[in-house]
Amino acid sequence: MNASIRAGCRSIPVHRFWSLFRPKNDTDLKAYLDGVTERGRALYAYDETAWHGTDAFFELKPDTSGLTHYICTNTPTGWLVIFPRWNDAHDKLLVAYEAVESGPGKYAARRYDPPKEASGDLAAQERALELAIATFQHPNRPYNTAILPAADGKIYVYLYPGQTKDTIWPLGGDVRCTVSSDGKQIVESRQLHNSILDLETNPRAEAGYHMHVLSDVPEDTDVLYVLNRKPSLPEYIGTAKRVYVVNTDGTISIAKDD
Repeated sequence: MNASIRAGCRSIPVHRFWSLFRPKNDTDLKAYLDGVTERGRALYAYDETAWHGTDAFFELKPDTSGLTHYICTNTPTGWLVIFPRWNDAHDKLLVAYEAVESGPGKYAARRYDPPKEASGDLAAQERALELAIATFQHPNRPYNTAILPAADGKIYVYLYPGQTKDTIWPLGGDVRCTVSSDGKQIVESRQLHNSILDLETNPRAEAGYHMHVLSDVPEDTDVLYVLNRKPSLPEYIGTAKRVYVVNTDGTISIAKDD
């Protein structure tokens, strides 16, 4: 493979980039990377749902006073985007609006008047989201949120920077909080990347790359970044131990020097 990996105006030959790090055998690594792919793909589905569902919501010209945060749920009949608010006593979560998936990328929004009481699981997710937002000190810029199921009934809450320009794809400045099943306690907070890189795709690039300093493995939001980026390109990730490649379908492999 005689290619160069490009970032901005710099390019380095792939064989030189690979030579910086050599893969080592790890029997647990494949299972771990498969989990990163699965969560990254789930994040992408959540992100797409939030985008189209909130568009349908705003078409209603809704009364947003008192509303908390959107929450996306994957149901047996399709995705659902919920727009809740707490009651005055703050002991019941009420669903004020919903956007229901009506087709691929299409959502129909509706208002509940009066609002209906949310399930206990939804209330726990909202508490978890509020707790993570209150704990994470992010830069003054738009941020997206996502909620995924974690092991043993726990809740993953992701906070990651949103796009500020259609041609710029932000990477970094993100966190994943593992929250108790009732949404009341953060069990673990994992900083996924440090500073934010606002990256514009080089039209001549065959792939992108960045370095990891916080961990030796790709993160869930690396997969999200690759799946979101247009045009679609793989991403090479250098760590202290290996170089990985996140492919355009979200799968992850260890880069090898051909």
